[in-house]
Amino acid sequence: MKRLKKLTALVVSGILSLSLAGCGTQASTGTQRYAWPLGTSSPEDTVTQIYAEKFAQEVSRLSQGKMKIQVYPNSVLGGDRELLESQKDGDIPFVVQNTAPQVTFMPDIAVFDMPRVYNDINLVRTAIDDSEFMAKIQKVYNEGGYELLGYADQGFRVMSTNKKITSIDDFKGQKIRTMENSYHMMFWKQLGASPTPMTFSEVYIGLQQGTIDAQENPYEVIVSNKLYEQQDYVVETNHLPHLISLTVSSEFMKSLPKNQQKIIRQAARIAKEYARKQSDKRIASRIQTIKDSGTQIITLDSATQAEMDTRSEKVYVAIEKQVDASLVHAYMKEANR
Repeated sequence: MKRLKKLTALVVSGILSLSLAGCGTQASTGTQRYAWPLGTSSPEDTVTQIYAEKFAQEVSRLSQGKMKIQVYPNSVLGGDRELLESQKDGDIPFVVQNTAPQVTFMPDIAVFDMPRVYNDINLVRTAIDDSEFMAKIQKVYNEGGYELLGYADQGFRVMSTNKKITSIDDFKGQKIRTMENSYHMMFWKQLGASPTPMTFSEVYIGLQQGTIDAQENPYEVIVSNKLYEQQDYVVETNHLPHLISLTVSSEFMKSLPKNQQKIIRQAARIAKEYARKQSDKRIASRIQTIKDSGTQIITLDSATQAEMDTRSEKVYVAIEKQVDASLVHAYMKEANR
Protein backbone atom coordinates (compact mmCIF):
# COMPACT_ATOMS: atom_id res chain seq x y z
CA MET A 1 0.00 0.00 0.00
CA LYS A 2 1.13 3.55 -0.69
CA ARG A 3 2.18 5.63 2.27
CA LEU A 4 -0.17 8.46 3.20
CA LYS A 5 1.83 11.55 4.08
CA LYS A 6 2.27 12.83 7.61
CA LEU A 7 -0.54 15.12 8.78
CA THR A 8 -0.24 17.52 11.67
CA ALA A 9 -3.67 18.16 13.18
CA LEU A 10 -4.82 20.30 16.09
CA VAL A 11 -6.74 18.21 18.62
CA VAL A 12 -8.04 18.69 22.15
CA SER A 13 -4.82 17.54 23.77
CA GLY A 14 -2.67 19.78 21.57
CA ILE A 15 -0.77 19.01 18.38
CA LEU A 16 -1.10 15.40 17.30
CA SER A 17 1.03 14.04 14.47
CA LEU A 18 -0.95 11.45 12.52
CA SER A 19 1.43 9.28 10.53
CA LEU A 20 -0.86 7.18 8.38
CA ALA A 21 1.87 4.85 7.13
CA GLY A 22 0.61 1.72 5.45
CA CYS A 23 -2.88 3.30 5.52
CA GLY A 24 -2.84 2.99 9.31
CA THR A 25 -3.25 -0.77 9.54
CA GLN A 26 -1.23 -3.63 10.95
CA ALA A 27 -0.66 -6.25 8.27
CA SER A 28 -0.70 -9.12 10.75
CA THR A 29 -4.01 -8.29 12.43
CA GLY A 30 -5.80 -6.01 9.99
CA THR A 31 -6.35 -3.60 12.88
CA GLN A 32 -6.20 0.09 12.03
CA ARG A 33 -3.60 1.88 14.15
CA TYR A 34 -4.73 5.47 13.57
CA ALA A 35 -8.09 7.05 12.80
CA TRP A 36 -8.19 8.48 9.28
CA PRO A 37 -8.92 12.23 9.39
CA LEU A 38 -11.98 13.81 7.78
CA GLY A 39 -11.89 17.58 7.53
CA THR A 40 -14.68 20.15 7.26
CA SER A 41 -14.75 23.93 7.59
CA SER A 42 -18.24 23.92 9.15
CA PRO A 43 -19.35 24.18 12.80
CA GLU A 44 -20.59 21.11 14.68
CA ASP A 45 -24.29 22.02 14.67
CA THR A 46 -24.79 21.69 10.91
CA VAL A 47 -25.88 19.11 8.36
CA THR A 48 -22.27 19.04 7.17
CA GLN A 49 -21.22 17.70 10.56
CA ILE A 50 -24.17 15.28 10.65
CA TYR A 51 -23.13 13.95 7.23
CA ALA A 52 -19.50 13.55 8.27
CA GLU A 53 -20.27 11.91 11.62
CA LYS A 54 -22.83 9.49 10.13
CA PHE A 55 -20.31 8.46 7.49
CA ALA A 56 -17.66 7.81 10.15
CA GLN A 57 -20.14 5.83 12.26
CA GLU A 58 -21.22 3.68 9.33
CA VAL A 59 -17.64 2.94 8.30
CA SER A 60 -16.96 1.73 11.84
CA ARG A 61 -20.19 -0.29 12.00
CA LEU A 62 -19.82 -1.95 8.59
CA SER A 63 -16.20 -2.86 9.30
CA GLN A 64 -17.07 -4.13 12.80
CA GLY A 65 -14.83 -1.49 14.32
CA LYS A 66 -11.76 -2.28 12.20
CA MET A 67 -11.90 0.97 10.21
CA LYS A 68 -11.94 4.30 12.05
CA ILE A 69 -12.46 7.89 10.88
CA GLN A 70 -11.99 10.99 13.05
CA VAL A 71 -14.01 14.10 12.08
CA TYR A 72 -12.33 17.50 12.47
CA PRO A 73 -14.84 20.39 12.02
CA ASN A 74 -14.43 24.18 12.26
CA SER A 75 -11.47 24.39 9.83
CA VAL A 76 -9.20 22.63 12.36
CA LEU A 77 -7.38 21.04 9.41
CA GLY A 78 -7.71 24.17 7.25
CA GLY A 79 -10.28 26.18 5.34
CA ASP A 80 -12.02 24.89 2.22
CA ARG A 81 -9.12 25.63 -0.12
CA GLU A 82 -6.53 24.16 2.24
CA LEU A 83 -8.61 21.03 2.71
CA LEU A 84 -8.83 20.45 -1.04
CA GLU A 85 -5.10 21.02 -1.50
CA SER A 86 -4.20 18.72 1.39
CA GLN A 87 -6.57 16.04 0.13
CA LYS A 88 -5.13 16.17 -3.38
CA ASP A 89 -1.62 15.86 -1.90
CA GLY A 90 -2.76 12.78 0.03
CA ASP A 91 -2.48 14.35 3.49
CA ILE A 92 -6.22 14.21 4.34
CA PRO A 93 -8.20 11.23 3.01
CA PHE A 94 -11.75 12.58 3.47
CA VAL A 95 -13.37 16.01 3.11
CA VAL A 96 -16.99 17.15 3.43
CA GLN A 97 -17.70 20.63 2.03
CA ASN A 98 -19.88 22.81 -0.17
CA THR A 99 -19.19 22.56 -3.90
CA ALA A 100 -18.55 26.29 -4.53
CA PRO A 101 -14.87 26.33 -3.41
CA GLN A 102 -14.16 23.37 -5.71
CA VAL A 103 -14.69 25.41 -8.88
CA THR A 104 -11.17 26.85 -8.61
CA PHE A 105 -9.73 23.32 -8.74
CA MET A 106 -12.32 21.74 -11.07
CA PRO A 107 -14.01 24.36 -13.33
CA ASP A 108 -16.80 21.99 -14.41
CA ILE A 109 -18.17 22.00 -10.84
CA ALA A 110 -19.53 25.43 -11.83
CA VAL A 111 -22.51 23.55 -13.26
CA PHE A 112 -23.97 23.88 -9.74
CA ASP A 113 -23.52 27.67 -9.85
CA MET A 114 -26.25 28.08 -12.48
CA PRO A 115 -28.80 30.16 -10.55
CA ARG A 116 -32.56 29.66 -10.38
CA VAL A 117 -32.49 26.35 -12.28
CA TYR A 118 -34.47 24.41 -9.67
CA ASN A 119 -37.15 25.41 -7.18
CA ASP A 120 -37.61 21.98 -5.56
CA ILE A 121 -34.76 20.34 -3.66
CA ASN A 122 -36.12 16.88 -4.43
CA LEU A 123 -35.72 17.59 -8.15
CA VAL A 124 -32.12 18.61 -7.50
CA ARG A 125 -31.51 15.31 -5.70
CA THR A 126 -33.07 13.35 -8.55
CA ALA A 127 -30.85 15.17 -11.07
CA ILE A 128 -27.56 14.63 -9.24
CA ASP A 129 -28.31 11.00 -8.35
CA ASP A 130 -29.05 10.20 -12.00
CA SER A 131 -26.55 7.60 -13.26
CA GLU A 132 -25.68 9.56 -16.41
CA PHE A 133 -24.98 12.75 -14.51
CA MET A 134 -23.10 10.95 -11.73
CA ALA A 135 -20.80 9.25 -14.25
CA LYS A 136 -19.96 12.59 -15.83
CA ILE A 137 -19.39 14.48 -12.58
CA GLN A 138 -17.37 11.58 -11.16
CA LYS A 139 -15.01 11.90 -14.11
CA VAL A 140 -14.49 15.57 -13.22
CA TYR A 141 -13.50 14.68 -9.66
CA ASN A 142 -11.29 11.79 -10.78
CA GLU A 143 -9.35 14.04 -13.13
CA GLY A 144 -8.82 16.42 -10.20
CA GLY A 145 -7.39 13.66 -8.01
CA TYR A 146 -10.52 12.91 -5.99
CA GLU A 147 -13.35 10.39 -5.85
CA LEU A 148 -16.86 11.67 -5.22
CA LEU A 149 -18.72 9.57 -2.65
CA GLY A 150 -21.99 11.51 -2.82
CA TYR A 151 -23.89 14.75 -2.33
CA ALA A 152 -26.10 15.72 0.59
CA ASP A 153 -27.48 19.26 0.88
CA GLN A 154 -28.75 22.01 3.14
CA GLY A 155 -31.66 23.00 0.94
CA PHE A 156 -31.41 26.27 -0.99
CA ARG A 157 -29.37 29.38 -0.35
CA VAL A 158 -31.39 32.45 0.68
CA MET A 159 -30.58 36.10 1.33
CA SER A 160 -30.65 37.91 4.67
CA THR A 161 -30.69 41.72 4.74
CA ASN A 162 -31.75 44.83 6.65
CA LYS A 163 -33.74 46.16 3.69
CA LYS A 164 -37.23 44.93 2.91
CA ILE A 165 -37.16 43.46 -0.59
CA THR A 166 -40.43 43.07 -2.45
CA SER A 167 -39.39 43.84 -6.04
CA ILE A 168 -36.35 43.50 -8.29
CA ASP A 169 -35.49 47.18 -7.81
CA ASP A 170 -35.00 46.63 -4.06
CA PHE A 171 -31.84 44.60 -4.70
CA LYS A 172 -30.10 47.65 -6.15
CA GLY A 173 -27.03 48.78 -4.23
CA GLN A 174 -27.23 46.09 -1.54
CA LYS A 175 -23.71 45.30 -0.31
CA ILE A 176 -24.02 41.54 -0.09
CA ARG A 177 -21.31 39.19 1.09
CA THR A 178 -20.67 36.25 -1.24
CA MET A 179 -18.12 33.49 -1.45
CA GLU A 180 -15.13 34.16 -3.67
CA ASN A 181 -16.87 32.65 -6.69
CA SER A 182 -17.12 34.70 -9.88
CA TYR A 183 -20.46 33.20 -10.92
CA HIS A 184 -22.06 33.94 -7.56
CA MET A 185 -20.88 37.52 -7.80
CA MET A 186 -22.11 37.82 -11.39
CA PHE A 187 -25.59 36.69 -10.35
CA TRP A 188 -25.92 39.37 -7.68
CA LYS A 189 -24.57 42.03 -10.02
CA GLN A 190 -27.28 41.08 -12.51
CA LEU A 191 -29.85 41.78 -9.79
CA GLY A 192 -28.32 45.20 -9.19
CA ALA A 193 -26.64 44.34 -5.88
CA SER A 194 -22.99 44.97 -4.99
CA PRO A 195 -21.40 41.60 -4.16
CA THR A 196 -18.46 41.65 -1.77
CA PRO A 197 -16.33 38.53 -1.25
CA MET A 198 -15.49 38.07 2.42
CA THR A 199 -14.10 35.34 4.64
CA PHE A 200 -17.05 33.71 6.37
CA SER A 201 -15.57 34.21 9.83
CA GLU A 202 -15.87 37.98 9.27
CA VAL A 203 -19.54 37.98 8.17
CA TYR A 204 -21.21 38.40 11.57
CA ILE A 205 -19.05 41.36 12.57
CA GLY A 206 -19.38 42.77 9.03
CA LEU A 207 -23.18 42.80 9.39
CA GLN A 208 -22.92 44.20 12.90
CA GLN A 209 -20.65 47.07 11.88
CA GLY A 210 -22.42 47.78 8.59
CA THR A 211 -19.47 46.85 6.37
CA ILE A 212 -21.99 44.74 4.47
CA ASP A 213 -25.78 45.04 4.28
CA ALA A 214 -26.62 41.46 3.49
CA GLN A 215 -25.35 37.93 2.98
CA GLU A 216 -26.56 34.69 1.38
CA ASN A 217 -26.49 31.17 2.82
CA PRO A 218 -28.84 28.27 3.54
CA TYR A 219 -31.12 28.54 6.59
CA GLU A 220 -28.88 26.06 8.39
CA VAL A 221 -25.88 28.40 8.25
CA ILE A 222 -27.89 31.54 9.02
CA VAL A 223 -29.13 30.00 12.26
CA SER A 224 -26.06 28.04 13.36
CA ASN A 225 -23.97 31.22 13.08
CA LYS A 226 -26.73 33.49 14.46
CA LEU A 227 -26.56 35.78 11.43
CA TYR A 228 -30.28 36.52 11.79
CA GLU A 229 -29.45 38.47 14.96
CA GLN A 230 -28.01 41.23 12.76
CA GLN A 231 -30.69 41.14 10.04
CA ASP A 232 -34.30 42.31 9.82
CA TYR A 233 -35.32 40.14 6.87
CA VAL A 234 -34.63 36.80 5.24
CA VAL A 235 -35.60 36.81 1.55
CA GLU A 236 -36.36 33.43 -0.01
CA THR A 237 -34.34 33.96 -3.17
CA ASN A 238 -33.69 30.20 -3.36
CA HIS A 239 -31.11 31.04 -6.00
CA LEU A 240 -28.83 28.00 -5.63
CA PRO A 241 -28.98 24.57 -3.99
CA HIS A 242 -26.39 24.28 -1.21
CA LEU A 243 -24.83 20.94 -2.09
CA ILE A 244 -22.42 19.22 0.28
CA SER A 245 -19.93 16.80 -1.24
CA LEU A 246 -18.20 13.89 0.46
CA THR A 247 -14.94 13.15 -1.29
CA VAL A 248 -11.95 10.89 -0.78
CA SER A 249 -8.42 11.19 -2.11
CA SER A 250 -8.08 8.99 -5.20
CA GLU A 251 -4.57 8.02 -4.15
CA PHE A 252 -5.76 6.96 -0.72
CA MET A 253 -8.79 5.07 -2.03
CA LYS A 254 -6.73 3.10 -4.53
CA SER A 255 -4.34 2.08 -1.74
CA LEU A 256 -7.12 0.30 0.15
CA PRO A 257 -8.14 -3.34 -0.40
CA LYS A 258 -11.36 -3.84 -2.36
CA ASN A 259 -13.40 -4.88 0.69
CA GLN A 260 -12.52 -1.62 2.48
CA GLN A 261 -13.35 0.42 -0.62
CA LYS A 262 -16.75 -1.29 -0.71
CA ILE A 263 -17.40 -0.44 2.94
CA ILE A 264 -16.50 3.23 2.37
CA ARG A 265 -18.86 3.53 -0.61
CA GLN A 266 -21.68 1.76 1.19
CA ALA A 267 -21.24 3.95 4.29
CA ALA A 268 -21.29 7.04 2.07
CA ARG A 269 -24.63 6.04 0.50
CA ILE A 270 -26.22 5.51 3.90
CA ALA A 271 -24.81 8.80 5.25
CA LYS A 272 -26.05 10.75 2.21
CA GLU A 273 -29.65 9.64 2.63
CA TYR A 274 -29.53 10.23 6.38
CA ALA A 275 -28.11 13.74 5.98
CA ARG A 276 -30.78 14.67 3.41
CA LYS A 277 -33.56 13.59 5.75
CA GLN A 278 -32.00 15.52 8.60
CA SER A 279 -31.73 18.61 6.38
CA ASP A 280 -35.43 18.49 5.56
CA LYS A 281 -36.35 18.19 9.23
CA ARG A 282 -34.02 20.96 10.35
CA ILE A 283 -35.03 23.61 7.81
CA ALA A 284 -38.51 23.95 9.32
CA SER A 285 -37.07 24.40 12.81
CA ARG A 286 -34.49 26.89 11.53
CA ILE A 287 -37.23 28.96 9.90
CA GLN A 288 -39.17 28.96 13.17
CA THR A 289 -36.09 30.11 15.09
CA ILE A 290 -35.72 33.06 12.72
CA LYS A 291 -39.40 33.96 13.01
CA ASP A 292 -39.31 33.73 16.81
CA SER A 293 -36.41 36.19 16.85
CA GLY A 294 -38.54 38.83 15.12
CA THR A 295 -36.72 38.61 11.80
CA GLN A 296 -39.27 38.58 8.97
CA ILE A 297 -39.18 36.00 6.19
CA ILE A 298 -40.16 37.29 2.75
CA THR A 299 -41.46 35.14 -0.09
CA LEU A 300 -41.03 36.94 -3.39
CA ASP A 301 -43.97 37.30 -5.77
CA SER A 302 -44.03 35.56 -9.15
CA ALA A 303 -43.21 38.72 -11.12
CA THR A 304 -40.03 39.33 -9.11
CA GLN A 305 -39.00 35.70 -9.43
CA ALA A 306 -39.58 35.78 -13.17
CA GLU A 307 -37.35 38.86 -13.46
CA MET A 308 -34.65 37.10 -11.42
CA ASP A 309 -34.83 34.18 -13.86
CA THR A 310 -34.45 36.53 -16.82
CA ARG A 311 -31.45 38.31 -15.29
CA SER A 312 -29.79 34.95 -14.61
CA GLU A 313 -29.40 34.26 -18.32
CA LYS A 314 -25.99 35.98 -18.57
CA VAL A 315 -24.67 33.75 -15.81
CA TYR A 316 -25.82 30.66 -17.74
CA VAL A 317 -24.02 31.88 -20.86
CA ALA A 318 -20.79 32.45 -18.91
CA ILE A 319 -20.94 29.02 -17.27
CA GLU A 320 -21.84 27.20 -20.47
CA LYS A 321 -18.65 28.59 -22.05
CA GLN A 322 -16.56 26.91 -19.35
CA VAL A 323 -18.46 23.72 -18.48
CA ASP A 324 -18.77 20.60 -20.61
CA ALA A 325 -22.06 20.89 -22.54
CA SER A 326 -23.06 17.28 -21.90
CA LEU A 327 -22.65 17.82 -18.14
CA VAL A 328 -24.90 20.89 -18.26
CA HIS A 329 -27.49 18.95 -20.25
CA ALA A 330 -27.44 16.04 -17.78
CA TYR A 331 -27.85 18.40 -14.83
CA MET A 332 -30.71 20.30 -16.46
CA LYS A 333 -32.83 17.22 -17.27
CA GLU A 334 -35.11 17.76 -14.27
CA ALA A 335 -34.95 21.57 -14.39
CA ASN A 336 -37.93 23.80 -13.76
CA ARG A 337 -36.97 26.13 -16.59
